[in-house]
Amino acid sequence: MAKKTYVIDTSVFLSDANALYRFKNNDIVIPIKVLEEIDKHKKRQDSVGFNARLIIKHLDALRTKGSLSKGLRIGKGMGIIRVAKASSDLPKDLDFNVADHQILSVAFHESKENERRKVIVVSRDINMRVIADSLGLLSEDYETNSIVEDKDKVYEGFAEVLVDDEFIERFYEGEDMFLEEASVKVKLYPNQFLLLISSSNPKKSAICRFLEFKSPLKSINVKDYSKSWGVVPRNKEQTFAYDLLFDDDIPLISLIGRAGSGKTLMAIAAGLEQVLGFGERKYKKIVVSRPVQPMGKDIGFLPGTMEEKMLPWLMPIHDNLEFILGNKHKFKSYFEQGLIEVEALTYIRGRSISNAFIIIDEAQNLTAHEVKTIITRVGEGTKVILTGDIEQIDNIYTNETSNGLTYAIEKFKDSELVGHITFKKGERSKIATLASKVL
Repeated sequence: MAKKTYVIDTSVFLSDANALYRFKNNDIVIPIKVLEEIDKHKKRQDSVGFNARLIIKHLDALRTKGSLSKGLRIGKGMGIIRVAKASSDLPKDLDFNVADHQILSVAFHESKENERRKVIVVSRDINMRVIADSLGLLSEDYETNSIVEDKDKVYEGFAEVLVDDEFIERFYEGEDMFLEEASVKVKLYPNQFLLLISSSNPKKSAICRFLEFKSPLKSINVKDYSKSWGVVPRNKEQTFAYDLLFDDDIPLISLIGRAGSGKTLMAIAAGLEQVLGFGERKYKKIVVSRPVQPMGKDIGFLPGTMEEKMLPWLMPIHDNLEFILGNKHKFKSYFEQGLIEVEALTYIRGRSISNAFIIIDEAQNLTAHEVKTIITRVGEGTKVILTGDIEQIDNIYTNETSNGLTYAIEKFKDSELVGHITFKKGERSKIATLASKVL
């Protein structure tokens, strides 16, 4: 296979500091403008800052082995890396003072200098790729750090399994029923929800949760979750979510779905029931948070308490809490007692949170590194709920297949300590459901 030359954009290194080693024996050209942009991010206290510092260390280590300006081999069996200055080889329509245009000028120059070799611009920036294409340059998104090929292949936490009539009847009678691995034509994961369908009568079915082939199928009773602060499941996915949220043996849960599907509301209602409910208090407090975009931005300059500083980002959480509690004074009282706590994700690193019910909303805007940081802070007796919509991502350094929420779902799906369900149906209102489909 002919060698290629990849011109790497800043966004690639800020999403994956190890991108240098992902291009096999092909050559890499880094525009000097990219190094300048990386330097601007090195003080950030998030995954972007972490990647900025790490790529600088990688380049510094390579620098000791030769000249980056002349080019040097990245490693055994790998290509040549070279840092290049911006070139004047650009159409007059493009402003050379624009950083992206300087980066593109390097690719433009490389393609002219070596017409026999493919020169490809690699960027996570859609507009960068569009401009590159308009200049006649080849461009690609950086997808090496994607955990799945396509968003439609993300694990949903649900499957349909064909069984005979007798199997369903015995299951309804309360008998312990086991699935035989050889008879199931789909791969099953721990805590996956199943729709058992009769092979002879499709209208005959039952819902359950699969644990493992050596364990009986777990029955699910909607009535068990009908008293969670008045929030009652309206569809099977919401019922499945409650089944996970109230299971003491599952400390990590992920819920994804479009706006209005009820994922955040269900999580909060379950948390309130287990912290403030009239029964046994399983957790000392509820900790709620969501990513502040851009991550790493210091909110300390804002006036007020931490709760007041985080309020603009946490309004959806507050709205759900007030909807459930129905009393602003009671709502404020719970905050004052420390039973409900808000936290900026930027400051979670270094903490060890124990005996808490943690809800991380909009988790699709986290990177894999940030999700790891959060989960590794979890102490004994803590339950973590990640909620989000992978089709609504505001973080420019991730996408539907490489964000932290998708990573968590895919990496943990084989574990009996983790549960996941994808919400398919909107329940906020008819107009909200319609808008999510057609707009």
